[in-house]
Amino acid sequence: MRLSRYLSALILLASVGLAQQSVVPEDRSASAAPVKTAPPIDLQPDASGMVLQEQFRELLRYAQDREVENEKRLRDYTYIEREEQHKLDGNGDVKKVEIRTREVLEIYGEPVERLIEKDDKPISEDEAKKEDEKIQRFIDKRKNESESERRKRLEREEKEREEDRKFVLEIADAFNFRLVGSEEMNGRETWVIDCEPRPEYQPKERETRILSKFRGWLWIDKQEGQWAKFDITAIDTVSVGWFLVRLHKGARIVAEQVKVNDEVWLPKHVSARVDARLALVKGFNEEIDETYRDYKKFRAESKITAVGETQ
Repeated sequence: MRLSRYLSALILLASVGLAQQSVVPEDRSASAAPVKTAPPIDLQPDASGMVLQEQFRELLRYAQDREVENEKRLRDYTYIEREEQHKLDGNGDVKKVEIRTREVLEIYGEPVERLIEKDDKPISEDEAKKEDEKIQRFIDKRKNESESERRKRLEREEKEREEDRKFVLEIADAFNFRLVGSEEMNGRETWVIDCEPRPEYQPKERETRILSKFRGWLWIDKQEGQWAKFDITAIDTVSVGWFLVRLHKGARIVAEQVKVNDEVWLPKHVSARVDARLALVKGFNEEIDETYRDYKKFRAESKITAVGETQ
């Protein structure tokens, strides 16, 4: 799921849910395999609603394993993403609005975006030509990739995927989880979980130090253990990448995804309120709203068949 260009660097630390953007090796034959089924993890809170850390860790492991299958299926889909950015002044008033609409394609196992509209109007012929040329350059680069380059790329992706997995599993140690109830979302039953940072938490990795800077809520699908929604807020200033990015207290991200065609989880809506500073110089104070629609699936013969919008 894509946020804004600079927010994408922060989505991992915002995902007090289950990581979903690791790239899966290019095994096209696996994309058509049936989803592995297993009994859902039934959360058993104590009298106060608290969920044991080990039980939540098991839920994360279960969902992470299923996410591998989900990523393979995601490669078969394309969709439309509309991003609306409200740039704010020092008083929080809107000073500028920018709207960009993009078609998201999966090419060689990676999401590639093509700009199709600005401010809800089609882009010019020259701009469309540049977008097509950009995609062609990506295709040519992959098509001409040597075996050595491909191996190094896959090794790098596997390393990143393992780092993401460690990050996700450590979430179980970083928070106290309280089951506050159930809620139906998009026709599916979810658990609603309050996530509060644990005062005694000791990070195992440098990247996980930021976890204690957030609190929020999770909506987790009861049947599959997949996150359906998260709503998180920074409760302190967060520095990322040796202070190159500083996210201020109060920044908030709400994201929702939905199951499409009863086979794959895809993004539905993201909203964010961001007050951040890049390289301690350039400031960003924005409200962002992203919506996703028109999910289409590539068939084996490379044609696109519409499967409709999410309800």
